[in-house]
Amino acid sequence: MSSSASNVVNGGVSFWYTDDGLPAVREPLAGDATADVVIVGGGYTGLWTAYYLKKAAPFLRVTVLEQKFCGYGASGRNGGWLYNGIAGRDRYARLHGREAAVRLQKAMNDTVDEVITVARTEDIDADIHKGGVLEVATTPAQLARLKAFHEHELSYGEKDRELYGARETAERIRVADAVGSTWTPHGARLHPVKLVKGLAAAVEALGVTIHESTPVTEIRPKHAITPYGTVRAPYILRCTEGFTASLRGQRRTWLPMNSSMIATEPLTDDQWTAIGWNGRETLGDMAHAYMYAQRTADGRIALGGRGVPYRFGSRTDNDGRTQDTTIEALRDILVRFFPALTGVRVEHAWSGVLGVPRDWCATVTLDRATGLGWAGGYVGSGVATTNLAARTLRDLVQQDSGQGGRTELTDLPWVNHKVRKWEPEPFRWLGVQGMYATYRAADQRERLRPATESSRLARVADRVAGRH
Repeated sequence: MSSSASNVVNGGVSFWYTDDGLPAVREPLAGDATADVVIVGGGYTGLWTAYYLKKAAPFLRVTVLEQKFCGYGASGRNGGWLYNGIAGRDRYARLHGREAAVRLQKAMNDTVDEVITVARTEDIDADIHKGGVLEVATTPAQLARLKAFHEHELSYGEKDRELYGARETAERIRVADAVGSTWTPHGARLHPVKLVKGLAAAVEALGVTIHESTPVTEIRPKHAITPYGTVRAPYILRCTEGFTASLRGQRRTWLPMNSSMIATEPLTDDQWTAIGWNGRETLGDMAHAYMYAQRTADGRIALGGRGVPYRFGSRTDNDGRTQDTTIEALRDILVRFFPALTGVRVEHAWSGVLGVPRDWCATVTLDRATGLGWAGGYVGSGVATTNLAARTLRDLVQQDSGQGGRTELTDLPWVNHKVRKWEPEPFRWLGVQGMYATYRAADQRERLRPATESSRLARVADRVAGRH
């Protein structure tokens, strides 16, 4: 039986919340307050930062302010890819030298295991399975990009990465028309909401104060301003990722890029036998408008990609509702990859936003003159990067407050990186819409006219994006 978008549970924040339940909302801020550190945003970045600060200095008064509830944004809507990708590495290599970028990559490789270790230590059962990351190619042009990507990753010190041909790929997972793949062990599948709920509980147990339903409207030095009062602290850390544009003066700082997902009904044993995927790797491809997927703990496929990539004026959605055309487009990817699933039902669909800086580089910053700090711009690879960013923010705060000195993390090249703002509207909207339309056209052209060279359209889109 086939599925139409009208039969799908659409929105409700995400499938992950439908599966695990919405949390009981914590009390909002009751009036003016003080703290040693205020963290704006109760997603992975904010919660990890609170966790590591309190672990390092239990005496600190740390307050987290969250506009909805912890994990409402990308932390509760993502694809559950805990992996070692980081946005901006090549640019950092050009700016700071190859060795600095290699150190950043090694730190990301180690971060995957750090998250797994902390989850185990704090007794957070987030359905984590470390099966690595498998990225496949299904056209000659994708295969050429895949091989170049594989060599590029090896050049950053990832010696345990493996390259597979069509037969070896099929032994892992039977993706239709797959002609090759590359696999890294530095990746794991997880349940995003189980992780964020467990992390919030662990942070509260350490003595961190969390106020939910408390939107911060403006951040000033030593002040986080909300409708219910102002919290004053020497350090105000902005951890708002795709929702940064809602803060006063931040409309053009990071673009809130939209990403959408679907989740199937649980597959039968026969369907899994037809597909393979016994290693439960996270799955991606080498298309320009790429997809990402995981095999969930309860036997579904959760698959994502770009739908409507950006809303005019940097607006963000409320409940994750997704356009029917996007649901059908993601379903088409699912069936193109796995023809044996032509009749499978798509049961859930949702969307969320991720933060994209103008130069596509993730950053961590602490302004020592004002006490204002921030981390983000993960461009979709935040499940692990948030952890590294949080440990880096911890070290920067400790260094500034005299509780610590320089560390390996504070010397990483993404620290205090400066990024120019996005263009004003309507140029921002026109540029992003045109960029992704061009990427989709490039993918279509590569499927219809097999050639080993990437479509020129993609190179045009890269230039518009500012990725190179």
